[in-house]
Amino acid sequence: MKKRSFPRKETLARRGVLDMLIASVLFALMGNGVYACALLEDPVPAATVSFIRVIVNLMVVLMPALWSKDHRLLFGDRRPSLWLRGLFGGTALMLSFITIQRIGAGESSFLSATNGVWIALLSPFLLQQKNRLIDGIAVIGAVLGLYLLLHPDRHLADPLGRWLGLFSAFLMALAYLMIARAGRSNTPSTIVFYFCLMSLPVHALWFWAQGWQMPESPLAWTLSLFAGAAGSLAQFFLTRAYQKAPATLISTVGTLSPVLSMGLSVVFFGVMPDHLGLIGCGLILVSGLLLPWLRTRAKGPLSVSS
Repeated sequence: MKKRSFPRKETLARRGVLDMLIASVLFALMGNGVYACALLEDPVPAATVSFIRVIVNLMVVLMPALWSKDHRLLFGDRRPSLWLRGLFGGTALMLSFITIQRIGAGESSFLSATNGVWIALLSPFLLQQKNRLIDGIAVIGAVLGLYLLLHPDRHLADPLGRWLGLFSAFLMALAYLMIARAGRSNTPSTIVFYFCLMSLPVHALWFWAQGWQMPESPLAWTLSLFAGAAGSLAQFFLTRAYQKAPATLISTVGTLSPVLSMGLSVVFFGVMPDHLGLIGCGLILVSGLLLPWLRTRAKGPLSVSS
């Protein structure tokens, strides 16, 4: 009987990079799809689009669990960090979609990319992971980038939208840190299930306060479902990428997503930041590239086998 052969770590790493590239493209398409929903004659509110995204995600997670009739695939060990991950992640998703519709997919994606900075700042308190002095260089660079994006001299048309984007990135960082606290005893499907589960009451509260508006035209439904499906597929490829390759490598490749988002935003909608905003986006991008590499070098040389 032949022994079962497994892919080499280098091969898995290459597949992980490919998965993350696909996820980056899908996230960029999702963001621009959300923005397009706001430009229709019958615009679809951001909360409605994010709710559709949650429902699509929930269906994708539920089908395998219902087929296998093993509910443990969904609920895991029910630790508090799973519930908190869902609460933070669901709120961050809705706020990020609101930000996209207010200021465009390009600039909002760079604000979302600052979640890595928040993770660096919060991990010593929530994960007891110490930062080195050199990590502060990348953090300061990102903070300078944020300052330029939010600078009063830019005479921003919608400063509130940008602050919502920053708060969304903060909540996203908390959600990622809760994933780390959830441990390896819970599968990616379990983590996504809690994200969907806690997103439902978050959206319900919003609809209770602001009202519910469904997409009306076939085009509105198409764009809403497209954005929801693209986001769900992107999450699938992102999860698979982190399972195959080192987190540092994948998070670095993931910085391609805001670049693609801005590129598509310029091509399809003509939305682009001014010179100060572009410099700010550049600083955030460079800081996003530096942070994971600096953190890995603190532990030793980087390799695909790490």
